[in-house]
Amino acid sequence: MGRIISVIGGENAPPEAVRLAEEVGRELARRGAIVVCGGGSGVMEGVCRGARQEGGHTIGILPGHNAQESPPNPWVEFPIYTGLGYARNSIVVLSGEVVIAIDGAYGTLSEIAYALVYSIPIVGLDTWDFSYHGHNSESIIRAHSPKEAVELALQLAEKRSHRSHLL
Repeated sequence: MGRIISVIGGENAPPEAVRLAEEVGRELARRGAIVVCGGGSGVMEGVCRGARQEGGHTIGILPGHNAQESPPNPWVEFPIYTGLGYARNSIVVLSGEVVIAIDGAYGTLSEIAYALVYSIPIVGLDTWDFSYHGHNSESIIRAHSPKEAVELALQLAEKRSHRSHLL
């Protein structure tokens, strides 16, 4: 089984962010990784479309109880309905070995916070930037292209996997 990488980002993302997400999805699929995301539109749809067009697999963690309440984007291969609303963001993050954040609004920010709380590595591609006293603003590893984001994410997943085998 391939690595599972969480991809987070805005539902109402601008076209450039959706394009970046699609490239990330394609690259993840080429590298054998499985995409998990929130299953909706915007960045989520872009990453799923890119992955599926390359023959990759996609999991959508949806906020509602069923497809009528939370229709997944057409590229979600495996929809998971949670009935949890935004609380499902923790499941999106915890399902992946690494998080790639692209663009994003407050939902994405909450997912970044979950990743930080649970020490899940984050690769950022044109996403939130913040600093606050006592917190490391370098916690999000910056990538400058979709290919670099995927490469960094897979390296971090490998390191994380290697560390857990040593424990």
